[in-house]
Amino acid sequence: MNVRALTATGLGEAWRSAPFIAIGIGLIALGLLFRVEVIAAVGVWEASTAYNHCFLVIPIVLFLIWDRRDTLQNAVAQPYPLAILAGVPLAVAWFLAERIGIMEGRQLVAMTFVELLFFVVLGPRLWWRLAGPLLYLYFLVPFGAFLTPKLQDITTVFVTYGLPILGIPAFITGYTIEIPEGNFLIAEACAGLRFLIAAIAFGCLYALLMYRSPLRRTVFIVVSIIVPIVANGFRALGIVALGHYMGSAEAVEADHVLYGWIFFSIVILLLILLGLPFRQDQIARAAPATESPPPAGNHLRLALLGTVAVVLLAGIGPVAAMQLDRFASPNMAAELPSLTPASGCSLVPAPLTTGLDAPGRMLIRQFDCGDGPVTVTIEVFSPRSTSSRMFAEQRRLIPGIGSEDAESRVLPVPAAPPGTWRLISDPDAASASATSMWIDGKAAQYGLAVRMLQGWRSIFGGGTQPVLVVVSADGSFLLSPSAGRQQASARVAGFLQAHPSLNELLARLSGTAG
Repeated sequence: MNVRALTATGLGEAWRSAPFIAIGIGLIALGLLFRVEVIAAVGVWEASTAYNHCFLVIPIVLFLIWDRRDTLQNAVAQPYPLAILAGVPLAVAWFLAERIGIMEGRQLVAMTFVELLFFVVLGPRLWWRLAGPLLYLYFLVPFGAFLTPKLQDITTVFVTYGLPILGIPAFITGYTIEIPEGNFLIAEACAGLRFLIAAIAFGCLYALLMYRSPLRRTVFIVVSIIVPIVANGFRALGIVALGHYMGSAEAVEADHVLYGWIFFSIVILLLILLGLPFRQDQIARAAPATESPPPAGNHLRLALLGTVAVVLLAGIGPVAAMQLDRFASPNMAAELPSLTPASGCSLVPAPLTTGLDAPGRMLIRQFDCGDGPVTVTIEVFSPRSTSSRMFAEQRRLIPGIGSEDAESRVLPVPAAPPGTWRLISDPDAASASATSMWIDGKAAQYGLAVRMLQGWRSIFGGGTQPVLVVVSADGSFLLSPSAGRQQASARVAGFLQAHPSLNELLARLSGTAG
């Protein structure tokens, strides 16, 4: 296909050409096949300020393609069926990511299948001319959240070493910074992930528009990665210092997000100014094409066959996962042992709607120890359940757990190993929840090891049944949200301390073969 049709004869003729037909069919098929990944990605775009820019990615890609219209005038699409072989390891990668429960991995593989579709239909030469815009599509994947703890560590280092230089006395424990004027917390939302992701997306766009040399593009992208990390460290240091000089940590904390965005805007402006002297934004017209397209009928046939092959390979993983999920049904007939209330506590009726649509066996009890109701939810899963199913259920039971601003900390509980319980509180709600996951008779630490273990068992079976537990409470509606959260947190912590038998019950349940 001569891409000159885009500019010379209009979009109508271009749409009827073989590559556009094949790519259109392929994108629709891949979108339906990976609809779960697409829905999950859009949900993150809407909920997280770190990924709001993803809504602009497709318009940016279309603009980048239009910006290269002169270089595409003589380009010829030549389908390259041999590239289909790359779909085999991609299918395996998606299946492993699904079994382990890493949604970002599934989304990255899905986007790679989209790239493979373009490569197969357009061929290496034309794909290479469009490589920049097409690779920019990877910014549709909300990837990078796993960097948050490391970014928190880096930010804490800046504050730790910067405050003594400024002569500000401070006591730092973990991510908590105490100065005479008040306390600061380097929370997940303050780690700088939103600045880093936005800066990388901007840096790649700027490099594609301003530079033609691969070296200059690489250098600018690397700079756009390093600068926001360093800048966020100085931002955090500046906020703590400002709280010291103003005499109130709370006054600065109220506007720290606004200060952050102003500072980030200044950093981006400096990046632009630094990059301008090295610009190479003059586009050279492409040389006349040396190859000629195959006959129209053969061209369409090759493009469609390549598209069908890519879609079929992409479907291997979802079909295999669907078949394995048929064996992941829990034994709903088995009875769950009950939890005996401690002295001074009594059972009260639980809401009738609690526990509906649960994928496993569920025990729900509500207790009142004199300071208000506490709801205990214990859910037992099939040994062949994936960790993603358990984490999804955890998010369902604790709606605020996926929020950027949700506060999470380890809750020390007597008679329970350290790190067994995590206390989750949502700043937008006057409630708190403690959650724990148990496998093989012991509390499981959150991480890749647990995901890999359950992924292995979901494929090959065997093992014991994993257990998820959530202990939640609501604060009084008469209190402020902050005071309500503190009240709910104290109620949850008090209940767990008064019921050491809960840990024994969970160990017994999770150590039982399914």
